[in-house]
Amino acid sequence: MNLEIRDLHASVEGKEILKGVNLTINQGETHALMGPNGSGKSTLAYTLMGHPKYQVTSGQVTIDGDSILGLTPDKRVKKGLFLAFQYPVSVQGVSMFSFLRAAYNNSRPPGSELPTIFEFKETVTEKLKMLNMDESFLNRYLNEGFSGGEKKRAEILQMALMQPKFAVLDETDSGLDIDALRIVAEGINRVSGPNTGSLLITHYQRILKYVKPQFVHVMFQGRIIESGGEELSRLLEEKGYTWIRGYREEEQVAPSTP
Repeated sequence: MNLEIRDLHASVEGKEILKGVNLTINQGETHALMGPNGSGKSTLAYTLMGHPKYQVTSGQVTIDGDSILGLTPDKRVKKGLFLAFQYPVSVQGVSMFSFLRAAYNNSRPPGSELPTIFEFKETVTEKLKMLNMDESFLNRYLNEGFSGGEKKRAEILQMALMQPKFAVLDETDSGLDIDALRIVAEGINRVSGPNTGSLLITHYQRILKYVKPQFVHVMFQGRIIESGGEELSRLLEEKGYTWIRGYREEEQVAPSTP
């Protein structure tokens, strides 16, 4: 099964941001998507999940050959798609346990038998142990007063519970110190597996020291302009994005070989 993005164009408030994105992710694969600010990385994440602000103007996105572009976000979740937010919102008065149970139940395929509250408690406790998280976490309000690291760990806990076919992790390393980064990365590694394809969106190579992608892509001006293995992320760490930008601009103006 794969998530396939073909020649995807998308606009925000009439301005085209994605200008022909092509990418295929198979279950069990980890892809890193890197690029400078404003290159379209987060726009791609929100477009995949069906945020109404992001309008697809052409192209296609399919899961196992079936288009998801006409589906509402909740139906995309039922198809197996998951998004971890760069800036998770706080909701006062809603406990983590209540939120996780609602999210879990609503992600189940139609006709699925839903677990009792006691069965779900067993399931979520098991995931907490796997991620080295304390059960007291469940009694707190959703992201209320959470540190940056706790918010990102809460996102990975959701991923662990929902076991998506494809996970889009939008700058999960944003705002984390080195200790929190390592803990979150370890959580991603524990949750990932042969049944989940992951797209890890990031500015920096540092999280890739802990989460090892098989594929690395560079996005610039709404397109993926370079793809490779882990060595590409190390090259970006050494030379920065100006190397990619300059390389592409020089390539475009270089005279053709007779």
